[in-house]
Amino acid sequence: MAFAAEKLQSDDALLDAYSATVADAVDRIGPAVCRIERIGAGGHGSGFVIAQDGLVVTNFHVVGDARDVRVTMPDGASREGRVLGRDPDTDIALVRADGSFADVAPLGDSKRLRRGQIAIAIGNPLGFEWTVTAGVVSALGRSMRASTGRLIDDVIQTDAALNPGNSGGPLVSSAGEVIGVNTAMIHGAQGIAFAVASNTANFVISEIIRFGRVRRAFIGVSADTTNLPRRAALLSQVTTNTAVRLRSVEKNGPAARAGLKEGDIVAAIDGRPVTGVDDLVRMLDAERIGRETLCTVVRRTGVSQIAVTPVARTN
Repeated sequence: MAFAAEKLQSDDALLDAYSATVADAVDRIGPAVCRIERIGAGGHGSGFVIAQDGLVVTNFHVVGDARDVRVTMPDGASREGRVLGRDPDTDIALVRADGSFADVAPLGDSKRLRRGQIAIAIGNPLGFEWTVTAGVVSALGRSMRASTGRLIDDVIQTDAALNPGNSGGPLVSSAGEVIGVNTAMIHGAQGIAFAVASNTANFVISEIIRFGRVRRAFIGVSADTTNLPRRAALLSQVTTNTAVRLRSVEKNGPAARAGLKEGDIVAAIDGRPVTGVDDLVRMLDAERIGRETLCTVVRRTGVSQIAVTPVARTN
């Protein structure tokens, strides 16, 4: 009986610690989460402020083709905002809201995530404003199809409950950092939801701020982050434990023409380690369009260098 009582007290302590962790993260990020409505077009979703001068991240499918949106904060303050840019291929959009904001939600490093970590979703689902749900990171490095038909790589899978209206809100770690942008759920599935990883979102945001759009080099692959066996790391002369495995190679695309195949592990590009899908996305920027790019490829037969020439990505 004494053992049972001690175990009950221990379980209660763990639950209290879990509750405190979630509550602390929500206290930190919640004030920066907003409701976004298209002006004159209907429809709403969520977003979050990332800079005090009014930069707000949301989903492309929340703003659609709208130029102007209304941004409403948890304290009821409502501001008008302009859509600075949108990237349908990752379902990310960036808004500039009028005024200044005291509360911001910092983007964390999604590469540090592990399966099983606490994941907290904050948003405005089904008209119920500023709702919090919590779960865990179920899987990393997933791919899902965007509204354009292209695959979004570096997607986080979570069991934190998402509903229509959560789109564009933050997925938050127990440390109170944004680890993803909530983007979709699978209709009819039980508790499967997705978020675009924060590192990919960060790349897209930087491109929109600099150029008003995302410029990309295209080689015609989709990929997953994978462990890199020690022997393969030694052979490819990289010092990392992870790389990317090609899940599909588009027929007649630059990668296929160069000889890359499904199942190939890409450990480096031009000698720089590719530790995950976010690295692959970031490295294939506009500077590589039309420029021969050397991929360090690991296969069962050994390691080889394959030259690929990316082309401009077109819609």
